[in-house]
Amino acid sequence: MENLIIDETKYTPKITLDANRGTISLVGKSYPENTFEFYEPMMKWIAQYFEEAAQSVTTVNMEITYFNSSSSKLFFDFFDLLEEANENHTIKINWIFDEENESAEEAGEDFIEDFEDLDIKLVSK
Repeated sequence: MENLIIDETKYTPKITLDANRGTISLVGKSYPENTFEFYEPMMKWIAQYFEEAAQSVTTVNMEITYFNSSSSKLFFDFFDLLEEANENHTIKINWIFDEENESAEEAGEDFIEDFEDLDIKLVSK
């Protein structure tokens, strides 16, 4: 399976999907003009990855400094996808936030509450 890398822009995070290492990484801000269209390649890749996954553990690193409401909805869909895959795969999620960014920390706490079956860790930097 090919890796997928989407470069960061002013409005979108850098996305690195590495099948060989079993890592999914999103870093930056997320408020694209058309959120679902922007994230569609990532969501398709992840669905395929979990169908074919050779890795026993997948690590997700999310360092999203700011996101809008449509990105929040997309992240719920993303976590739903991870929750489904979590039945057959070990998934570890790191919600990485700057200790001075309270809203990013609170967002991570909300995702932990909403997705109790996922292993989400808050990581302060």
